[in-house]
Amino acid sequence: MIDIEYAKKVFKEYINNYDVNNGKIALKVGHILRVCDKSNKISKTLNLSEENINLATIIGLLHDIGRFEQVKQYGTFNDTKSVNHGELGVKILFEDGLINKFKIDEKYFKTIRIAILNHNKSRIQDKLTENELLHCKIIRDSDKLDIFNVLLIDKFIDVYGCESLENETFSNEIIREFKEEHLINYKNRKTYGDLWICHMAYVYDLNFEQSYQILKKEGYINKLFKRVNFKKEDTLKQAKEIVCDVNNYINKIVPI
Repeated sequence: MIDIEYAKKVFKEYINNYDVNNGKIALKVGHILRVCDKSNKISKTLNLSEENINLATIIGLLHDIGRFEQVKQYGTFNDTKSVNHGELGVKILFEDGLINKFKIDEKYFKTIRIAILNHNKSRIQDKLTENELLHCKIIRDSDKLDIFNVLLIDKFIDVYGCESLENETFSNEIIREFKEEHLINYKNRKTYGDLWICHMAYVYDLNFEQSYQILKKEGYINKLFKRVNFKKEDTLKQAKEIVCDVNNYINKIVPI
């Protein structure tokens, strides 16, 4: 059994241990609650059982639980400069025992653990059951869709680590990886502009047609291009090409 409303109360009690006035903490609270909602909606469009809908929803609520301690200890969302937040979340939940406060049946623990560990990896691990793989795909799509939203509504300093991307450039390695149409290795980033391209490449790792429909309906790609407002001529030209490539890819899956 999974009581979503009770779980949300426990989640709100947990975040009271952190400075909710901190921009990064506030950003992550909003993100988690929206991912929780997106996971619920996507699972419903897939015509899943009520049990699996609730499981997808609770995974959405718990997927970034490690972010709060990450910010508290390291002051950053950058996993390469701190700690893998998925692994930290699993430690907090299952080793430190936080999961027990949510009153979730233990039969769901393995799937929750696997989904959280895989939500931020470059690819989903092998040898999962059909249901484990399903929930990994749901949380990965829900997470990426709301990251697009976060990039539009939150401050640049909180999401990119800088005040503006106007004068940024792109590195050749990141451009090369983008053209291969897959997720980009964050470790190869050299500029803040590279991070923008990494986010654009999320489009190549969505799993459900419903996710592409949401992406297209919300117009995230064009809105994100307008928000960054690149000033350098070469960067602007490259950015326009990237946006064109991404939109063409989306239109192949969800025709106009």
